[in-house]
Amino acid sequence: MHVALLGSRGIPGRYGGYETLLEELAVRLIARGFRVTVYGRSHVTPPGLTEWRGAELIVLPTIRTKYLDTPVHTFLSCLRALREPYDAALVVNSANALFVPILQLSGVPVALHVDGIEKRRAKWGPVGRGVYALSERLACVIPDALVTDAEVIRRHYLERYGAPSVSIAYGVDPRPPRETGVLARLGLTPRRYFLYVSRFEPENNPHRVAEAYRAVGGDLPLVMVGSAPYASAFIAGFTRGADPRILFPGGIYGEGYRELLSHALAYIHATDVGGTHPALVEAMGYGNCVVVNDTPENREVAGDDGRYFRAAAPDTLAAQLEEVRRDPEQAAASGRAMGRRAALLYDWERVTDRYAELLERLSGRSPGAMAWDSR
Repeated sequence: MHVALLGSRGIPGRYGGYETLLEELAVRLIARGFRVTVYGRSHVTPPGLTEWRGAELIVLPTIRTKYLDTPVHTFLSCLRALREPYDAALVVNSANALFVPILQLSGVPVALHVDGIEKRRAKWGPVGRGVYALSERLACVIPDALVTDAEVIRRHYLERYGAPSVSIAYGVDPRPPRETGVLARLGLTPRRYFLYVSRFEPENNPHRVAEAYRAVGGDLPLVMVGSAPYASAFIAGFTRGADPRILFPGGIYGEGYRELLSHALAYIHATDVGGTHPALVEAMGYGNCVVVNDTPENREVAGDDGRYFRAAAPDTLAAQLEEVRRDPEQAAASGRAMGRRAALLYDWERVTDRYAELLERLSGRSPGAMAWDSR
């Protein structure tokens, strides 16, 4: 069975949640006997790379601006996909709903993964929010299957639009990382630093995390891993003149990222918008105490053992970090509970089983009705 994965920047994953999802999914679908093609962007994919961990890569250009990067690439990807006899396709990002009919023209059934409620993201202006509002409605009627990744998002589509969905979360594979020297390079000691990992965009609140850290005592570093295209002015606003204990190493991926996760005292998750965030799931899977912005989506993931704050009130984050700093043993116990929760709820093999079932049913290769509105 040949499936296409479209709508992200591509693999290997070097950006965000969609890229992580498609890489982890591609590898595991291939192990289950699928043939997988992933569409990626030329300015992200290493030059000359045509295959990654068994997945075939088709690399196409785009227009590198904030508002055109994703839609132009997905449009070109869907046109290119018309040349291939795919049995099914998974398209990510609700903004790409408009291009799903191109794939359907050739008889390819399509599942659309919509992530969070994108129109609420602070980075989008009126035009961007309008596009996402329209795309949210189109996502309910155009694709052959709608995929959500959190119960909160599933209920949103069902209650607002009457649209059922297949709810499939993200996973984590907390394998021990290879030593990369990233701790030594950054001057870090295991269990003696806080970690924040996210795209530096307003709805992820890196500016508020940096502000809050000024009120935390002690000498522990805060490592803020991330970057973002098209956000240089916003990033400069909180990195210039930041507390000297804060480190900004840029994006760190792969084994270096996992090494940081494996040795942090606590992980800070400050997002306002989205469904199940892969970075939060990964931090939990690696046994971190997680200090989490209090939203319904984040509470769904972290449960009762998370430590919660309000991003709009940086003092609440500072208070939580101060408690963690003063009682590392309690933080370690919380981290162990997080690891158990992740193992129970967020396993990539079970996630892949759900996607494999979905894609097989879309293609007609597996009998039975779609498991709408199920987890």
